Amino acid sequence: MNTQSTQVKLWTTDFILLMLCNFLLFLQLHMIVSPLPAYVQDRFHANAFEVSLFTCLFALSAIAARLYSAKALEKGLRNTMIYVGLSIALLATLGYYFAAGIVVLLLLRMLFGVGFGMSSTAFPTMASDIVPVKRMGEGMGYFGLSTSLAMSMGPIIGVTLLQGQGFVTLMLCTAGVIAVIYPLSYSLTRKKASQRDQVTHTGAVPTSAVKGEKIPFNRKLILPSVLNGLLSITYGGLVGFIVLYGKEANLSNPALFFLFNAIAVLLVRPFAGRLYDQKGPKALLIPGAIFIAIGLIILSYATSMLLLFVAAYIYGIGYGSMQSSLQTWMIQIVAPSQRGMANGMFLNSLDLGIATGALLLGGIASLTSYTDMYRYSVMFMIVFLLIYLVQGKRSGGFTITPHPLLEHTHISPDKEQSSNQAKPSSTDSNQH
Repeated sequence: MNTQSTQVKLWTTDFILLMLCNFLLFLQLHMIVSPLPAYVQDRFHANAFEVSLFTCLFALSAIAARLYSAKALEKGLRNTMIYVGLSIALLATLGYYFAAGIVVLLLLRMLFGVGFGMSSTAFPTMASDIVPVKRMGEGMGYFGLSTSLAMSMGPIIGVTLLQGQGFVTLMLCTAGVIAVIYPLSYSLTRKKASQRDQVTHTGAVPTSAVKGEKIPFNRKLILPSVLNGLLSITYGGLVGFIVLYGKEANLSNPALFFLFNAIAVLLVRPFAGRLYDQKGPKALLIPGAIFIAIGLIILSYATSMLLLFVAAYIYGIGYGSMQSSLQTWMIQIVAPSQRGMANGMFLNSLDLGIATGALLLGGIASLTSYTDMYRYSVMFMIVFLLIYLVQGKRSGGFTITPHPLLEHTHISPDKEQSSNQAKPSSTDSNQH
């Protein structure tokens, strides 16, 4: 029975298309997020605070849009969220061409955030519906790879286009990436009605399978959301200021940080997903936080491209293993009908962390230097470890209990755990 469940097909056409759509969605975002601060500073002579507003206001508008999107997804309005969101994002991107002032550009970034927030919630929710429950850690780990790779590759492409071809070319390329998502997502949205039948064939539990279930907000989402926010603060310091840090440290092409970060993420993500299914989040979050801290410290001392690459690789190992673990954790502890809420909170904490990182770390950089800023950002990983370790000790363990409707345990039980299996399960059902 177990061997059969673990051999359920994961790499379906729909899953691959969802990964590709999600990759392109985040790619076009990060193609412009990283080069935008340098463009705004050169074109409008903006100060550090004004530059940070572009990241912050975008994130806040995306968060506001996702609060609505989560409820809309529970009502089955995925098609609307995808196509309306993509259309708003496309129009806002094309509007950059007409932005003659910093205020107009800020308003367009906020409008783009609304569109991105609507569409970005739908794709991971659809993925969590079709991934077999017995392979949730592995499946969402691979799916999360599309986000991580886009976040790593986007800045390289964006900075290269801005420096070589200018902002208008960058804007048109970004708009083109959004346009490609329309035909790719068509077959996914057209097949939506047939997803309900997949529970008997794939072992997946579609979100729509638990119609009518009205569950209040799950407080278990708070801890992984806080942890994801702390992780994202460090990434906000990278996407917002790595180019400016490169100028300060006399590095020839600091955007290559994201290339080596992407290589590390690509290598670690498949192993991280399987390890999560076997051992749970503890095996990835604690060492991952340590890798992040080491990578940031090395980055702050980078005076050569070689040291920058080492820092990027070490940071990527930590980030690649942690981000998918937190997303899978959030998906597993909620009812299938609330996966839209779980994915929305994951993405909101990601954006809020990046926005906080841009504002807070940008303020630190303006008072000190970008070198000191990256050293101070290590403190967020220390706070991450303290919260996780204290909460784990307080709850009596570091394992998580998946929602009862999933009827599986992602951790392979040993003899001691199997003898105590009845207790956690009964207490968890009482909590829900």
